[in-house]
Amino acid sequence: MKKIYVNLKRFDVPRSFDGVNGIADIQDWGSYILKNVKDGIKKYGHKAEFTFFMPEMHILSALKETAGEEQPEIGCQGVGRTDVKKGANFGALTTSLPAAAAKAAGCSQVLIGHCEERQQLSQVLAEAGVTDSAAVNRLLNKEVQAAIGQDMKVLYCIGEKESELENWQEVLEEQLTIGLCDVDTSKVVIAYEPIWSIGPGKTPAGKEYIEKIASFVKEKVAGIQVVYGGGLKKENAEMLASVSSIDGGLIALTRFQGEIGFYPEEYLEIVDLYLGGEGKS
Repeated sequence: MKKIYVNLKRFDVPRSFDGVNGIADIQDWGSYILKNVKDGIKKYGHKAEFTFFMPEMHILSALKETAGEEQPEIGCQGVGRTDVKKGANFGALTTSLPAAAAKAAGCSQVLIGHCEERQQLSQVLAEAGVTDSAAVNRLLNKEVQAAIGQDMKVLYCIGEKESELENWQEVLEEQLTIGLCDVDTSKVVIAYEPIWSIGPGKTPAGKEYIEKIASFVKEKVAGIQVVYGGGLKKENAEMLASVSSIDGGLIALTRFQGEIGFYPEEYLEIVDLYLGGEGKS
């Protein structure tokens, strides 16, 4: 079964505050998106699973809007490395979302290791003089462990930067072996982000390269599913559908020019292109 994820990052910030949200008032934004996508994905319920990773302030409204619906699932955009522990810690960690809190709210999934999170962790470690990439993966492993400890499913992101292209195997293998150390990988899906190809002016990763990476990951972690995390969009949906080793995709923005943002109707167009294009060459 294909898996289609959405990472809504901070797309709720209004345009008046220099964000990209122009579709709904911020207090209604989460429920507005789910209200306008939930019926459109029902026709694909037998062939795909859908998940929306929401900013924290919109998790509850999204869950309320989808109450009683089999799909989509609602997830959070990260959990803390330390979780609640009876008699020792009740989750009072400023700025940190304990996995227990996310689970109690109703989240069934979590996004961990996105390239933006990896960059942020690297910057903090660099301030302390730590430049060992393994340290980032060790910290992410704690998040994965905390999430799975609460019986949440994890979308774990991996990817190489432009400076790492020549040794991409070592980079990705480290992210997999350390990040997923002592983890039940039946609860994990991998999102591959070719960081070197993401952003304005960059050359998108091609079909053969994506297929090569997905096959490599599946050789390293038996039985795991791999989705394309470099951005499932209108321009590449049919191509990605033709990559046999790719099991789905991660969508962020749906519009990259003009009134940039996430639009429910455009999301449904991407889904139709991807799932309608399965098996095409």
